[in-house]
This record gives sequence, C-alpha cells and structure tokens, in this order.
Amino acid sequence: MVTNLEAALTPWVAQLKDRANLPLLLQWGEHPAPGSGLRLGDFEQPRVVIKVRKAAAVPKLLSPSLDSLGEAYVEGLIDVEGSVDDILEMAHRLAEAGSGTESRLTRIVRHFQHSKKSDQEAVQYHYDVSNDFYQAWLDPRMVYSCAYFENGDETLEQAQLKKIDHILTKVQLRPDQRLLDIGCGWGALVIRAAQKFGARCVGITLSQRQFELATERVRAAGLQERVEIRLQDYREVQGPFDCITSVGMFEHVGLDYLQGYFARIRELLTDDGWVLNHGITSTDANDGETSHGGGRFIDRYVFPQGELPHISTVLKTLQAGGLEALDVESLRRHYARTTGLWSQAFEAAGEQLRALVDERRWRIWRVYLAGCQWAFEHDEISLYQVLCRKAGRQARGLPWSRRWMYPR
Repeated sequence: MVTNLEAALTPWVAQLKDRANLPLLLQWGEHPAPGSGLRLGDFEQPRVVIKVRKAAAVPKLLSPSLDSLGEAYVEGLIDVEGSVDDILEMAHRLAEAGSGTESRLTRIVRHFQHSKKSDQEAVQYHYDVSNDFYQAWLDPRMVYSCAYFENGDETLEQAQLKKIDHILTKVQLRPDQRLLDIGCGWGALVIRAAQKFGARCVGITLSQRQFELATERVRAAGLQERVEIRLQDYREVQGPFDCITSVGMFEHVGLDYLQGYFARIRELLTDDGWVLNHGITSTDANDGETSHGGGRFIDRYVFPQGELPHISTVLKTLQAGGLEALDVESLRRHYARTTGLWSQAFEAAGEQLRALVDERRWRIWRVYLAGCQWAFEHDEISLYQVLCRKAGRQARGLPWSRRWMYPR
C-alpha cells in the first residue's frame, strides 16, 4: 500500500507544492515515523497533518474540493491533525490550488423539488440527531441561529437573548397579540415572547424532538395558557396573527418556493401586522452555492435540499408574495462569531459528543460548524433580518425612523 500510495501521490504533491506551498504533511500507514511522509510545502513543522487510512482516499486527494475532502474525512478515509482553524484554511487552499474551472466566481446554482414530506424528512434528518447532542454545544436556551452581539463582548448566552429581544422589538410585539414562530426550534423565542412581552404564541416545528422538548419547556415555565407548540407545517397553519417570525427556517423552503412561502405568510398576517424573516443567504448574485464544493457537501451530509437565495432574491420574492420590506439588516459578522463559539464548544465537548452519536455524525458536525465560521468570515454566505408588512398599505401608517428598534 505504501509504495502504491507514494507513487500515486508524489506527482500531485510536487504540483501542489509548486502551486501553493502549504505547511501540510501527508502520511500513511498504521504508525508512521514522526516527520515521515510527503511535504506539500517548505516548512520546519507542519500546521496540518493528513493521515491516509484507506487507499480509497487517493482519488479524493487527487481532485481536491471541499466536498471530496470533507467526504474523505467524514467517511473515515483520512484523519486530520491540527487546529480547526488551520485545517479549514488548508482545506480551502487545497481546493483552490487543485480546482479546475470552479472558483468563487463560478458558483453552482441548484434547485430541488420540495414537498411537505421531503421538507419534514430533511428537517428531521438535521434536527432529530439528539437533544442532548445539541445541548452540549449550544447556549442554555438552545438557540440554533445567529446571535446578536450588540457590543461584541457578550457571551453566547447573552447574545442569543439579545437576538430574541431584538427580533421581538422589531416586530413591535404587544401584550396579548398573537405571534406565530415558524420553525420554533426548542421554544426559546415563544417562551421569551410570552414571559417578557405578554404575547400569546404558537410555535411550529417539523422536528419531533424539538416539539417534545419545547413542549416540556413551556410546561416547566408555566406558560401553557400562553404558548402552544405544534408539530406542523407552515402550509397547514390557520391565522390570523399580529406578528410572524421565521428564524433560520426559510433555508429549507427552496428557491422556487419562496414566493409561495411569503404569500402564505401574508395570508396569515393581520392587515397591520409585522413579519420578520431571519435567514442565511448566498453572497452569489445568482443564488449560487458556496464555492469549491462546499454546498454539495452540506447538501449531502448536513442540510438535504437546503437552498440559499441571495438577498436580492429574498426581496424580490417577498414583494411578489405580497410583502413590503421596510428594514434589512446584515448580521454576517454576528454569525461568524456565533458559529465560531459553537465550534469551540463542540471541540471542548468532543468526548461527550462522541458518546452521544456515532463517529461519522461527529465528524460531519465538526466539519460543518468550523466550515460555517470560515464561510461567514470570508463572505461566502451571509445572514439578513428582513422586517416586513403587507404590501399596498398607505404610507401614513409606516414609522418615521428606526428608533423603536433600539430602546434605551
């Protein structure tokens, strides 16, 4: 195996060393001697070591992309040593150096067919891993979406609570108003809306485990009269609602279904109601996936059938669906920080997490969280909050300024 691997990889290593000069060492065998192997650059100590465990890894390495490298790691064909930040940097530099025609300027656009059944299966694949699994690296409220670091020095728990309050303040939620939270997760937003703002809330999710824990948390908070958690598709909900929030959910809707999604929200909204859509967006103007195969990896292993629209597509489809955008706020830096803290917590809880899920699942989420931090940091993806009302309303009912969003 050693002779064959070395023969197959030596020309590739020489080419990459000339093209990229990476502080990366490639090893194989059960117990390689320290420092032995092929060097992909000129260095004294490697920042990353790739250990080839199976010969099936060779084709993945010879045509490196974020998809093929991620697959090799997830499927146990290779092991990787180094800090998460260094591993992600080396993976991107490998993909860049080894790419043929694909680049950040040629990002693939894909469309999927969505149905209630396929959407439910996709959501359950991602979210029904284990509540204990998510509790190990999320904040205590288990808020699985971008936090809001108002000053930049908040803890994750503080920033997640600020995010929820920021959203509920934006939609001007009032006591006894009806709030619908589409994709309510483990219930943090609806519980806060009832406790602090006095609202009457409905939270919907397609995840069985989220539904069970969110229902339990509502009961523990004594809010059964104010908050209802449902295992329900947004297309099956009956209104009206004074406020509607959708946080980290519309990524599952699909590019071809966004107009219908926003039209359904409009149907559920009172005439003077408010909507806030908080979601991840592509930074490619044509709705393309992240570059170098990152999108393919996420679709295969993390978010089946997930599709990210550019913010221009969001604004166009919500207007076509009968909503008017009144405020658009980018939180890209906030999500880079959020995913960075998630990744740190995930690394710190490594042994606990490996006892909760199989090795393959652990590797998937490890790569995914670290990769998300890199993607937000480097403008591959973004995050926007878009505040809306029904389109066609008279201007005299609109606010003069944004002052109400930032109470003192």
